[in-house]
Amino acid sequence: MENEKTVKVLNTLITINNDRIEGYETATKETEEQDLKTLFAQLSATSQKCKQELEAEVKKLGGEPAEGTKTTGKFFRVWMDVKAALTGKDRNSIINSCEYGEDVAKDTYEKALENDVENLTAEQQTMIKAQHTLLKADHDKVKSMRDLVMAD
Repeated sequence: MENEKTVKVLNTLITINNDRIEGYETATKETEEQDLKTLFAQLSATSQKCKQELEAEVKKLGGEPAEGTKTTGKFFRVWMDVKAALTGKDRNSIINSCEYGEDVAKDTYEKALENDVENLTAEQQTMIKAQHTLLKADHDKVKSMRDLVMAD
């Protein structure tokens, strides 16, 4: 196993967590609704925790943790800004944008677990699986919130 490949996989996960953190900071600003602000703070906190664990692992391997976000994350935030402006901070639109972001995060973790297992130690795989479980639970919270909005 090469550290370089492992660091690359871990940095991809750091980047997607950076995307989530920034996305939820944007979403928090876009809504006036306290229940959404609370939810977005919780979702951001999940990514802060995951990011810290991943950064510690990258440093342990002698790598440099990724900073910033992916282009798709920037696109996601810009799209959320545009949608919020056009829809008057519509709750349904904001939740749909968040769910899209959650799908991207979940998929990124799943790809790492499917395609990069040979570059990860058993401990790293366990950490990533645990983080994936947290992100999946967050995804499901957003999805159930969307379903409630759709039912109204």
